[in-house]
Amino acid sequence: MNKGVALVGGVGLGAALMYIFDPDRGKRRRTLIRDKVEAAGNRISDKAEKTSRDLKNRAYGVVAETKSIFQHDEVTDDVLVDRVRSRLGRIPVHIGAFDITAKDQVVTLRGQILADELPKVLRAARFVRGVKEIDNQFEVHERAGNVPALQGQPQPLGAR
Repeated sequence: MNKGVALVGGVGLGAALMYIFDPDRGKRRRTLIRDKVEAAGNRISDKAEKTSRDLKNRAYGVVAETKSIFQHDEVTDDVLVDRVRSRLGRIPVHIGAFDITAKDQVVTLRGQILADELPKVLRAARFVRGVKEIDNQFEVHERAGNVPALQGQPQPLGAR
């Protein structure tokens, strides 16, 4: 069996060499093979570079997240309001119906809100980095009823 495999392999190798070193079209075939190998190498190089860049950026992100857990930097009240508004803008609530203010890392939420939206809003605001306390001054409604600001389907800010 080994002699048969060697024979078939030898015949195949001979045919491949004849194909590549053909006096009429061999140069063209060798050039095509070289171009294909070079293109494959470029693709592999590009993918390796992208993967390397991606892993580096992910590592920077992990380091930044870890640092933020242990660093408790003081932020201005304006930045804190922007952070809370940004976080609340990602959840489907009637964000236009209420006002957000902050003083000494205490965030005050006032305005009108539906009862089923209240827990989502308080939980989201509580976990914003820099918030020490939430002052809930919402006027809670069970249904939108005659409150214009609570009419319609709530949507995240990006969906509008």
